[in-house]
Amino acid sequence: MSFESVNVGNLRVHVCSTDKFKTTLMMAMVQQQLSTETVTRHALLPNVLQRGTQTHPSTVGLKRKLDDLYGATLFGDVFKRGERHILQLGLDLAEGSFLTDADTLLEEGAAFLGELLYRPVTDGETFREEYVRAEKKNLKQKIESLMDDKIRFAALRCVEEMCKGEPYALFNHGRLQDLDGINPQNLYTYYRELIRTCPIDLYFVGNLSVDRAVKLVEEHFSVETASRAELPPIQVKSDRGEVREVVDHLDVNQGKLNMGCRTGVTYADDNYAALMMYNGVLGGFPHSKLFINVREKASLAYYAASRVESHKGILTVQSGIEIANYQKAVDIIRDQFDQMRQGKFTDLEISQTRAMLTNQLKERQDRALDLVDAHYHGMVGGRERPLEEMIEAIGQVTREEITDVAQKVTLDTIYFLRDRKGGEDNGKN
Repeated sequence: MSFESVNVGNLRVHVCSTDKFKTTLMMAMVQQQLSTETVTRHALLPNVLQRGTQTHPSTVGLKRKLDDLYGATLFGDVFKRGERHILQLGLDLAEGSFLTDADTLLEEGAAFLGELLYRPVTDGETFREEYVRAEKKNLKQKIESLMDDKIRFAALRCVEEMCKGEPYALFNHGRLQDLDGINPQNLYTYYRELIRTCPIDLYFVGNLSVDRAVKLVEEHFSVETASRAELPPIQVKSDRGEVREVVDHLDVNQGKLNMGCRTGVTYADDNYAALMMYNGVLGGFPHSKLFINVREKASLAYYAASRVESHKGILTVQSGIEIANYQKAVDIIRDQFDQMRQGKFTDLEISQTRAMLTNQLKERQDRALDLVDAHYHGMVGGRERPLEEMIEAIGQVTREEITDVAQKVTLDTIYFLRDRKGGEDNGKN
């Protein structure tokens, strides 16, 4: 279940040849640097691109084409990996061995994805106005809906405050204040520059050879010899000293307590597997310290967990608490960090975490999308880590290595979302 990677002109092509799945997955990943100048236009693009192509200029026509491809699934989105803003456009096709015209289907699917990426529907040298207008409205609703999900809102605000002045602070779906300034012409200009200069990775997972995939790319994608831009390295910052406390007041009944930590460890580092084990013992699973000690024993939280951002070197803790329990919750969560630094975790916690992480990684081998995501981490991080290699690395992490990583984890920001009552200075009363 490994990928073979080849360069086709200035495109990187990655092929996982397997008969394990009942579909063939084709996907394009376009990398951009996160920035205030491009974040909202970049977020808008995948939705506009999915509205039509030059051959299928209407939404109805596009859906009919998908039906003709035996009900193929088209999808697109944007996400961030560290300070890279990734545009994703993919197509899931029925696997050819189940059909009489398999080779034709593969050809038509690649041609369709290539047209979506390189030949979208336009009115001259501009995107179609009605499509841009509709997708701007949809994106506006998506950004505004963040306020309705207080868990996601608190997580975003914690990162905004922790990474203030850094590109990673930006929301991957963009900013409301940018929408009015986007029009069909300047969005199309941005799209043309993006496709021409930014790194593009093409993925194929299914029952096809590397040679077949390369031929499809050469025939249906815009292969050029000009080199693509090298994006600047992702900023990885360490401890900046004094811990910041930030409080927001909204109409909420339950407080959201989030903490942001700097780890200095990224996906490319040798001790990344140890960081995964650290996070698993601390707050990644139901047996972890945060869940057991903060939620179960102390009854201070409705939920308590932690997660790692693999490329930015950040670890965040999320919890939902009674507003009056703010200081108690902060103290006991900070105590879990101290216990990890002192090596106060059991062999059982280590073995349970190792088993859970190993199972997670093995499960990723059963889903084509997860295979692509795991490989693409290596493209962004600058170090390929096949799932089998990660499973082996997790199995070899020692107690001492977990404790060593724990010394690197430093608390940076404490963020609290609470009700409109109480003091405006710290939210504790």
